[in-house]
Amino acid sequence: MAKRQVSKRHEHHKEAPFPKGKLIAIGGKEDKGNMELKEEQKRNSGFIAEEILKRFVHDLKGNDPQIVIVPTASTVPEEITQDYVDVFKSLGLKNLEVMDIRNRVQCKDPAFCAMVEHAAGFMFTGGDQLRLTSILGGSPVLELIKERFTYDEIIIAGTSAGAAALSTPMIYEGETVGGYIKGDVRITTGLEFLRDVAIDTHFIQRGRIVRMAQAIATNPGCIGIGLEEDTAIYVTDGYKLEVLGSGLVTIVDGMDISRTNIYEINTGEPFTVCDLKVHLLSRGEKYDIPTYDQLHL
Repeated sequence: MAKRQVSKRHEHHKEAPFPKGKLIAIGGKEDKGNMELKEEQKRNSGFIAEEILKRFVHDLKGNDPQIVIVPTASTVPEEITQDYVDVFKSLGLKNLEVMDIRNRVQCKDPAFCAMVEHAAGFMFTGGDQLRLTSILGGSPVLELIKERFTYDEIIIAGTSAGAAALSTPMIYEGETVGGYIKGDVRITTGLEFLRDVAIDTHFIQRGRIVRMAQAIATNPGCIGIGLEEDTAIYVTDGYKLEVLGSGLVTIVDGMDISRTNIYEINTGEPFTVCDLKVHLLSRGEKYDIPTYDQLHL
């Protein structure tokens, strides 16, 4: 799909660089080859074992590429880290490091910065995306990762909370089932690898279309991307999306919203929004995020 038309006032501005790094945002529960998704394999004839993680490994640059696993979002970092150590070793990787940052002081640790400098890829695990942004936001480690993402051909992957945190705005909480009440969807600034994009995960499994609709009704210049489990977007040049995995990606586009009462009703009331555009995309489909060139990292 075509990029959004850019106003002529931007024609003579120097364009920001397209990032050389790639992103893989995963909706959670990606197949790790351990039969956890055996029911999915039975039902879905298009299921491919370990498809997403194999793509991550395949596209890493360099001989003996180093992977840095970041379990900061998790409260059980040892357990979740071991899962990824096991699967990456089974896929042939040997050079694995763990960057288990538990507080903001550790974000200045030269040892962690050295890990960032040498990594070919990063895997942000699941957990709580607010932990991830509160600990890493504005830190030397995160700024170094962003710098490398902009100028080096690294790959940054995140699953579940790790995927939701990659974008800005970031949805971090929804109180009512479905999120149909004004004020029940909480939004903050994410890690900003994708701007003017809101990512939500476990999207179909947990019925999150309405809470995404509320997020987009309040930010209609943003694109909502809902990722189902064992499903991912592979992002190149900061805006070109390819769908990976066994499920669907839901795109929620609010740029042509004709009417909403979200700014008129009181907090605690159900909201109205009309003329949202929704795309459902399966494996292999491509989509260009409509964004301005100068907003790329």
